[in-house]
Amino acid sequence: MTRLERLRKNFDLRSYEKSKELLIDAYCEEAVNPLKSLKIWKGAAISSDRAKGNSDYLIAERRDYLERLYLYVLEPKKDDFEKGLAQCLVEMYVCQWQNIRDSSKVDGFDVVTNAKTWQFYKLDVNGIVYESRPYTSDDPDQLLGVLNYVFRQCLLNLGTNELER
Repeated sequence: MTRLERLRKNFDLRSYEKSKELLIDAYCEEAVNPLKSLKIWKGAAISSDRAKGNSDYLIAERRDYLERLYLYVLEPKKDDFEKGLAQCLVEMYVCQWQNIRDSSKVDGFDVVTNAKTWQFYKLDVNGIVYESRPYTSDDPDQLLGVLNYVFRQCLLNLGTNELER
């Protein structure tokens, strides 16, 4: 039984913000687990030349310190996806700014989720933003597939051969 299945069986996952966080943790953990080069960071400080703050979740290279940032997962406050998108755009800019500063021009990714609905975004190296259709936790296999695909895109940015293993 996976962590997601245990959570659904043993917890009320609809009523409280902390419940949503449990689900987001579980989905991210499930998707990153087979990818040994990536690590999830919660509440990490981020900054650029124009913005500063703390992330909800970051996906970066598995190290003891944060270096290059690849993906943000954002939990919108009060399920406000419009405000979540605005914050998402800032986070993708910060990610891209930090990577360019470190001589690595790569696409940035972001996810806005309330644990039920998941909206994926990509900021390409030319500054163009792409938006996926919304995915829901009603189809956990599909959602995990999309999340795993995005994590694998982060691996491509990392330049690891892990995808060949």
